[in-house]
Amino acid sequence: MDDKDIFYFLALQCTNGIGPVNARKLIDHCGGPRQVFEEKPHVLEKINGLGTRISGILKKGLSFKNAEFEMNFIRSNGIEAISYYDMAYPPRLKQCTDAPLVLFKKGKVDCKNRRIISIVGTRLMTSYGKQFLLQFVKDLKKYDPVIVSGLAYGVDFCSHQEAMRNGLSTIGILAHGLDRIYPRAHELMAEKMLDTGGLYTEFWSGNRPERENFIRRNRIVAGISEATIVVESASKGGSLITADMANSYYRDVFAVPGRTHDQFSEGCNMLIKSNKAAMITSAKDLEYILGWKTPEAGRENARTKLFIELDPDQKRVMNYLLEVQKQLLDLIALNCSLSIQKTATVLLQLELNGLVRSLPGKWYQAA
Repeated sequence: MDDKDIFYFLALQCTNGIGPVNARKLIDHCGGPRQVFEEKPHVLEKINGLGTRISGILKKGLSFKNAEFEMNFIRSNGIEAISYYDMAYPPRLKQCTDAPLVLFKKGKVDCKNRRIISIVGTRLMTSYGKQFLLQFVKDLKKYDPVIVSGLAYGVDFCSHQEAMRNGLSTIGILAHGLDRIYPRAHELMAEKMLDTGGLYTEFWSGNRPERENFIRRNRIVAGISEATIVVESASKGGSLITADMANSYYRDVFAVPGRTHDQFSEGCNMLIKSNKAAMITSAKDLEYILGWKTPEAGRENARTKLFIELDPDQKRVMNYLLEVQKQLLDLIALNCSLSIQKTATVLLQLELNGLVRSLPGKWYQAA
């Protein structure tokens, strides 16, 4: 994506009154971000869900000055701006209806074709939670997942730290711009993460870590990964919000059970009791439900697949599942432009060939 495209994406993102959903609606209708600003007002007004107020704001071009300022900032600080339409945009996050129009990235991590899990929890982590987390990340090392968290105190910090200690990539999702690190005590950690991992945010330079920004940040934590693990949480808190968001995106949610009288296990126990999360006691639980195989087994499967001839519908479904890893039957049919009956037949054929694994609740996963 060249600088001109980035400029117009930024200008659209910072236009008051236009969120990510309406921004994509405008781009899809007009053919690109620049064309949105060049389109005639009476055409914009006819787009479903938009009115004269938004078309008037666009015509004023008030966001161009802000976009130019941010362009200069990202150029001078080695930051990559990734639009929703860019191939480098995290593929699972792209499936979320409220995915940011533009993400800002620092670091070397690439989310494409990677196993990604989010680990969240209380800032006041106990020795029980820490003991679980240390062993959990160590046991996941053979699967080489990317560990995502929010760079906060407690569970977040420990997740990033243990990922790096075990040679895993880790991503910090920020609730502010890339002109700062919050909390400041984690600046050294954030710098180390850039070598094999990275930092993501949708917030511009100058955006401070305000309270409402953490809620927006949490939806990226939930949406970017295939599963969210809540290690410890009180009865209220950001971790439970992240778990709810992950559920709304049809992602797997896991919670570590704790003692009934422990304040920082109340949230996890509630998630399990209300069927909002599966109980997890070790990495084996995650491996089984997600259907993870070691890289060696995956390479052997890939060699076997080379000898299997697939028809066009099977290839379409298979390629889609390889991209998203796991999806519901109805959504596979929708995204592959097939009827549900045809999709079910195709999935059965793929399952018989050992290419797809069926899971409870009409979920399917690339084997």
